[in-house]
Amino acid sequence: MILEVADWIIVVFFLGITLFIGLKLKNKASSSLTDFFLAGRNLPWYIAGISMVATTFAADTPLWVAEVIHKNGISGNWLWWNMLIGGMLTTFFFAKMWRKSGVITELEFLELRYSGKAAQWFRKFKAAYLGVFFNCIIIGWVNAAMIKILIIFLNIDYPTAFIYIGILMVLIALYSTLSGLLGVAITDAIQFILAMVGCIILAVMMLHSEQVGGIAGLKEKLPEWRFNFFPVIGETGSTVGTFGLTIGAFFSFVAIQWWASWYPGNEPGGGGYISQRMMSTKNERHAVFATLFFQIAHYALRPWPWIVVGLCALVVYPELTATEAGNGFVMAMRDFMPTGLRGLLFTAFLGAYMSTISTQLNWGASYLTNDLYKKQLEENGKEIVPKKMVKAGRFFTVIIMVIALVITSFIDTIDGAARFLIASSAGLGAVLILRWYWSRINIWSEISATIAPILGYSISKFIIAPMCEGNVGNPFIQNEGILLFTTLFTTIIWIIVTFLTPAENNKTLQEFYLKVEPEGAWNVVRNQLELPQKKSQIPNLIICWISAISLTYSVLFLIGKIIFQDYYDALINLIVALISFFILKYFVLRTSIFSD
Repeated sequence: MILEVADWIIVVFFLGITLFIGLKLKNKASSSLTDFFLAGRNLPWYIAGISMVATTFAADTPLWVAEVIHKNGISGNWLWWNMLIGGMLTTFFFAKMWRKSGVITELEFLELRYSGKAAQWFRKFKAAYLGVFFNCIIIGWVNAAMIKILIIFLNIDYPTAFIYIGILMVLIALYSTLSGLLGVAITDAIQFILAMVGCIILAVMMLHSEQVGGIAGLKEKLPEWRFNFFPVIGETGSTVGTFGLTIGAFFSFVAIQWWASWYPGNEPGGGGYISQRMMSTKNERHAVFATLFFQIAHYALRPWPWIVVGLCALVVYPELTATEAGNGFVMAMRDFMPTGLRGLLFTAFLGAYMSTISTQLNWGASYLTNDLYKKQLEENGKEIVPKKMVKAGRFFTVIIMVIALVITSFIDTIDGAARFLIASSAGLGAVLILRWYWSRINIWSEISATIAPILGYSISKFIIAPMCEGNVGNPFIQNEGILLFTTLFTTIIWIIVTFLTPAENNKTLQEFYLKVEPEGAWNVVRNQLELPQKKSQIPNLIICWISAISLTYSVLFLIGKIIFQDYYDALINLIVALISFFILKYFVLRTSIFSD
């Protein structure tokens, strides 16, 4: 056993605080579904924003970054850094509208925007599909990563680690069912701060160890390409070295992938637990600032301790292969932290794990309660009693926990199918974005855009890719041909379906417009309502979007250059960051973000 008495005291103290928060906030979450699943729509932007960041800091995230560092150095992080473009789009073009929509879940939005039996059916289907199947698989992935950490860190076998996970999930379900999203968000804030402090301490201690010898020693012991911040354009990234992108792959990154593909937690236009946090804020302004904080913290502030540990692990554990590189992070936790600090860091990873799981449980239960159970009661003409709905939410939280534990034991069996469904989502994002800005989008647009990528992906991967394979690699694969083909195929399908099916009825569109006040191609609806034409905010929002992207990337590089003592480049990034900040501030004030 690696942990000593002092370490276990820290762990038990943290778990006790978590349970105390759940008990303390129980009454505030018991009145209605809005209280339970949206914290009474009263979260300040900083709590909602930190909660978003904490949720995406799963126990396996630093381990994955360590694997990326092993293969491609710092440049490999562009596999996820590129997603900032879509994230900032959500911040300025969708956060405010999500808050104004007044829905409890993103699936309730379907019947706000669309009408008819198809919308009702699709809402129920997605509630079961996302709330149970997909949600439990994500929990299973996170559980599998935490089991891996427990086995290495505590030197225990798999059955024992699984039992520990079961105990942790019972505790998480307990405080989640007691305090709802409010308790989840408060504990998220504590867990995130603890997790970041722990990772920073580990990075500093590894960096200044005898094996590494500080930044100078790290640079001396590793090849220069490990420290490249940018990928090489025009090369393939299949071999060990600086992350390489062919022209086609680069084009897909900057022009297509960020808006076309759907991924849990990174849905184009917002969705899942990200939209849940937006809708839980005090008002539209808080929704925008929460999402802006999330994007900056997620991409610019969070990754550097992980990157430093990943680089140091290459020096300290040179025997680890690429597939074992994630183990290096856990081994560093075990080997470089003294008693007390070791318990603190282990607690930090527990916090990261618990933050993700509590969110997934609460978010999944919101679908089953609001979009299945409550919806069915309404259709049957049954009375909706708010406190009974909260009890149902707590019941579904426990049900999801049990199913997720079962799935965790079979995660290797279903992993491939889940990854296939995520991969085959290209093209769906366009509809998720345009449904807010184009009144002609209807329910059949969204249904077809959900189904078509699976067919398009299958055709491109299993028919076109083998046909294109040559003697030297596969240009179709290297140039992201699967993504490009699937996106094009899906786009053609949903556009054809849109114009072959009738538009949504006028009443639904008018009610949606009056509630959300979307911009874009809504002139027909505006004219029907005889509303005056407002000055478009879109040009200002575009400048906010671009300047915020520039600000975040420059802060990301600024911190990295300071860490690696490249002060000239740091100064350049500081100047870019300041210019971007003042441009962003100027144009934010010119938008309607401050009008609520």
